[in-house]
Amino acid sequence: MQMRDFVVRFAGEGGQGVVTSAEGLAQSSTRVGYHALTFATFPSQILGGPTWTQARISVDPILAPGDDVNVLVAFNKDAYDGHIDDVREDGVVIYDSNEFQLEDDGRSFGLPFEELAKSTGNNRAANMVIMGGLAHLINMPQEHLINFVEERFDRGRDGDAEIIRSNIEALNLGRSHIAESGFSLGELAPPEMPKYEQLLIKGNDAISIGALAAGLDFYVGYPISPATTILLYMERNLVGKDRLAYQVSSEIESITAIIGAGYAGKRAMTATAGPGVSLMSEGLGLAWMAEIPLVVVDVQRGGPATGLPTKTEQSDLMSCMYPAHGDVRLPIIAVGTVEECFYGAIKALEWAEKYQGPVILMTEMALAERSQNIPKPDLSKVKQAKREIYTGTNGYLRYAGSEISPMPIPGSPGAYVANGSEHDDMGDTTHLGERHVQMTERRFSKIKLLEEDEYERDQTEHSIAVLPWGGSKGPAQEAYKTLKENGVPVGWYYTVYLNPLPPKMLEELKKKDLVIVPELNYQGQFSSILRSMGVKAESITQYTGLPFKGRTLVQKITEMTNAHLKETAKV
Repeated sequence: MQMRDFVVRFAGEGGQGVVTSAEGLAQSSTRVGYHALTFATFPSQILGGPTWTQARISVDPILAPGDDVNVLVAFNKDAYDGHIDDVREDGVVIYDSNEFQLEDDGRSFGLPFEELAKSTGNNRAANMVIMGGLAHLINMPQEHLINFVEERFDRGRDGDAEIIRSNIEALNLGRSHIAESGFSLGELAPPEMPKYEQLLIKGNDAISIGALAAGLDFYVGYPISPATTILLYMERNLVGKDRLAYQVSSEIESITAIIGAGYAGKRAMTATAGPGVSLMSEGLGLAWMAEIPLVVVDVQRGGPATGLPTKTEQSDLMSCMYPAHGDVRLPIIAVGTVEECFYGAIKALEWAEKYQGPVILMTEMALAERSQNIPKPDLSKVKQAKREIYTGTNGYLRYAGSEISPMPIPGSPGAYVANGSEHDDMGDTTHLGERHVQMTERRFSKIKLLEEDEYERDQTEHSIAVLPWGGSKGPAQEAYKTLKENGVPVGWYYTVYLNPLPPKMLEELKKKDLVIVPELNYQGQFSSILRSMGVKAESITQYTGLPFKGRTLVQKITEMTNAHLKETAKV
């Protein structure tokens, strides 16, 4: 029977090619029509430390990195010891026989990665040795990999032909050595080439492209893991007349710079992680108070403080929704797939301009570093965010009334004060209690302008529902499919819009007896927010720095469902 799904994990130390091996396998597979998804986790030091990546290749669209490993590629003994328990019983281990030796256990095979690479004349071809061996294990046609090598290294430079030759030789050496071992996993089913053009892209790059397509004018940022690659992308691509990308000296400078840009009429954005959100809190309060459009991307990592800077978590929700002192509740978009990263960036800029205030786009490390193939977006169909600009005469009362009003551009008619103190219609400072009541209600009422009807729902007749958010969507969706097949009576809900929630979805959730929320934090932050809104929500939490496994969620959701139904039956 042909396999439709294949998971390989590369484990070793940073600098050994662990990450590039997974990326290369994903790239070569998607070029011929397979679906691919990668996951990477590594320590915070620049070089060295335990690192592993996972590539999942499938005939079908992929929801999550995968639970069980078909092949473990171990670059050292520590990697083997740390990951052998995740290998399926019928799985295979390929290890670097120059680094260590294993007793013959019937499923482990030593391969001298670097030695074989050196024999081709290309010391950097060890990854290709591994890929060739993997191709044999799943009976992947060699021409798929050869075509990938030829396309990747044909760059019109001197020496390209030699690089291509040595890499193809490395592929053949890896394949022949594994063939001699007699190991095989069977045959991966042939790809079903989609009718649409695909794009293999990482989450941070998808956010960057989405923001540019939405008309981003101004980007400043400070390097911080795992958001730095957004800054790097913008520095290379946000160019041209009246467009600027710039690295500043701190997160405080980032937020103040985009406040100024937003006030001046620019579509402005920055990206950071949890520690940066903390530093930006005062600025976000100012943007909320003065009604200035801007977007902050929070690429979540383990916290608090420095925490786990290269691990994934979903623990910033409270600090993003309520970042400043006083009455503040910011709009939140939380994306759960690489494709949602692209469209989420577009929507975040649209929201900022629509309600005239700060918007937080939440993602996380596992999405930022994930490569996933998605339908290639048609950039020509993206509508750029539009601001309602004041075009009248002087004497304009910017903050009059309870509804949103057009924004003047500095230097044009309609001058006003963008004030961090409570203010009157013109923006001048006032301390009148009744005015504070009026303006507070104005600021909160604007959020209703952002209400969307878009959300996922399935089996809504059940009294128990699963509601993941952010990057936990994939594992939860995979678990839900299993639960559905097993006849577990649970429904499914999902949305990227956490504040404001889609009103219809919220009303449906309020009617449920139990809403189960998988989330990667200790406190169950989203379920706490839902309970404050009248939803009987309860979290499944995890805070290991790693994503959920689908089977973990299947087990926990089943237990929670059965316990609730049993308790209900007693009543």
